[in-house]
Amino acid sequence: MKKSGPAKNNSVPVVVYLLSAVSFFNDIASEMLYPVMPIFITQILGAPVFVVGIIDGIAEGASAFFKSVFGRLSDRLQRRKIFVVSGYSASAFSKIIIAVSSTWPMVFLGRFTDRLGKGIRTGARDAMLLETTDRSNKGLIFGIHRSIDSAGAVVGPLITLILLKSFSENIRTILMIAAIPSFIGLLFFFFIKEAKKNVKTAKKSFSFDFSSIPNNFKVFLVVTALFSLGNSSDSFLILQSKSLGLSVSSVVLVYIVYNLVYTLLSTPAGILADRLGAKNVFPAGLFIYGIVYLGFAFNRNVQYIWILFAAYGAYIAFTDGVSKALIGNIIKKEEAGTAYGLSQTVTSVGTLFASVIAGFIWSALGAKTTFIFASACTFLSLIVYIFFLKKDVFHQG
Repeated sequence: MKKSGPAKNNSVPVVVYLLSAVSFFNDIASEMLYPVMPIFITQILGAPVFVVGIIDGIAEGASAFFKSVFGRLSDRLQRRKIFVVSGYSASAFSKIIIAVSSTWPMVFLGRFTDRLGKGIRTGARDAMLLETTDRSNKGLIFGIHRSIDSAGAVVGPLITLILLKSFSENIRTILMIAAIPSFIGLLFFFFIKEAKKNVKTAKKSFSFDFSSIPNNFKVFLVVTALFSLGNSSDSFLILQSKSLGLSVSSVVLVYIVYNLVYTLLSTPAGILADRLGAKNVFPAGLFIYGIVYLGFAFNRNVQYIWILFAAYGAYIAFTDGVSKALIGNIIKKEEAGTAYGLSQTVTSVGTLFASVIAGFIWSALGAKTTFIFASACTFLSLIVYIFFLKKDVFHQG
């Protein structure tokens, strides 16, 4: 098996497809759970609704912390695969914990284990992908990974819809079946060999000197923080869609449309980022997001919901993988785990606060103001990006 290493002439190393396959099957499992988890917790286990928020809030908060810690640790050891395997394995076993849960604290343990796994693997996985790139194909590599990963988000809900009919809406059976794709994904690690690095790590401190990172990355973190404050849970988009008359089944379908557009556009967006520069493509994604949320604020026609969700898929295609390529152009590869972990931490913390803020605004001032606030945060982050990110000092290794 070919070891991971920089791609040549825009070729895509096998390891990229293998890591993408792992993500694909893990995402199938996660998205199979997404539509039925709140029902399982509240209706089958009998927990109050606020418990759903507590479980997700604490689990996501822990994940935000672990992303920075384990991203830094992977840089210090200059080892990636062990963290990626451990992270995905934890997420796979978490599905079983959830499926056999008889009380909501067991579900919390499962969710915490799942988010712990995400925290362990995220920075190291993105760094591992970056190490396969050269200066000309970062967008392509990350675009392919995000495209294949998001395809799992299309397949997962479709499988759940089929299983709901096949098993007479027996949710626990669906939860058990959802564990299978995660374990299938782990098999691909047998074919991934990490290239050995001749790097001295003894002098490398686990602590991180924030002053040593490039100013452009600091600006990017500020942009990420501002944007994340308006990037609340997609649940608010779903609530607005239902309030305009979309049925429950249509909500699932429109969610699939969003993921399908994301899947189809991720690789083209990555290629475009390589040709035009990730720094030039990324703000287009932010702009689309701002417009979409203004659309949700002022739209009263249920038919336009489909267009808005499709555009929402375009936003994430032009930001998710592209942002990883952008970071890869700013930082050095040996610090990639730390940088990606820190970026994900800022995103997770900001999104956590965003959902709380959105909930208060929704309750006090209504849905329209909620979406206007999110759009305003986005355009503010776009202004900071345009005026403060220096476009001529990018590291291109």
